[in-house]
Amino acid sequence: MDESVSTPVAGVIVAAGSGVRLGGAMPKALREIRGRSLVARSADALLAGGCTHLVVVVAQGLQEHFQAALAGINAPISYAVGGSRRQDSVVEGLRVLATDPELATCRVVLVHDAARALVPPSVVGTVIEAVNGGAAAVIPVIPMIDSVRRDEHEAGSSVVDRSDLRLVQTPQGFDLQVLVASHAVALRRGLEVTDDAAVCEATGHPVLLVPGSRDSLKVTEPFDLVVAEAICDQREIHQEDPA
Repeated sequence: MDESVSTPVAGVIVAAGSGVRLGGAMPKALREIRGRSLVARSADALLAGGCTHLVVVVAQGLQEHFQAALAGINAPISYAVGGSRRQDSVVEGLRVLATDPELATCRVVLVHDAARALVPPSVVGTVIEAVNGGAAAVIPVIPMIDSVRRDEHEAGSSVVDRSDLRLVQTPQGFDLQVLVASHAVALRRGLEVTDDAAVCEATGHPVLLVPGSRDSLKVTEPFDLVVAEAICDQREIHQEDPA
């Protein structure tokens, strides 16, 4: 039997942020790119890449709005209410997984920011494959292309060697039990982290890097929406003219 088909793969989409820098009355994840919301595009990509079940973490009182945005998605979707920090929101999503008998024992879980709505399904598949291959924590990355300088204040500044630096993206993939245990340790220690790979790393688990994609930009400001729309337009052109 093909284990990749029979074994569930859970995807937790973090969509509880307000998106203040992007503007607008509704949360960022509900903003649309070419007629489809960021959260729906994120769900599309995770499912196309190999996820079988989704948990969407939303702000209090907004579940109905997200259900409307995700109407028509052909996969099981559960919802969780986010916390005050991103890591709290992920924990709430993991708690929902724990209440589902089918998902509580699954091995692979992906955590994805709804703001990275244009991640290619191929990147999602690469992350899942790496976790299935034995990695406890996996993150897609891309090389830095800009020069980087360190601000040394009164002493001026200095060039930072960027050759080994990478920009971190999502979805990040994990062995579910490792991620749950690592978040529990982080909570006990009072650790504050910016992503889930850092949670696992802080508890002694190595983090594997796999190739990401420049399409997976994080939509944060109005300019990012313009870039995202251009990416969508380019994808439509390629679909219409494969040659």
